[in-house]
Amino acid sequence: MAVRQRLLVLLRQMRQDAGLRQADLARKIGQPQSFVSKYESGERRLDILELRAICTAAGVSLSDFVRRLEGDAD
Repeated sequence: MAVRQRLLVLLRQMRQDAGLRQADLARKIGQPQSFVSKYESGERRLDILELRAICTAAGVSLSDFVRRLEGDAD
């Protein structure tokens, strides 16, 4: 699986593992639901600050998220 595809899968999985719908996560990060939909589908890229806010809202540290992404790269 390509790195970009792994990233998209992990983003969706992190949200679902936190028990959040797209609308719930969007509300927590102060964005519209379409923002979450667009980055989960790969239509929109995230900057590091956006990724950090998403991780925080889902109860995952940014460093843990990166470890998961890098660990899946093996």
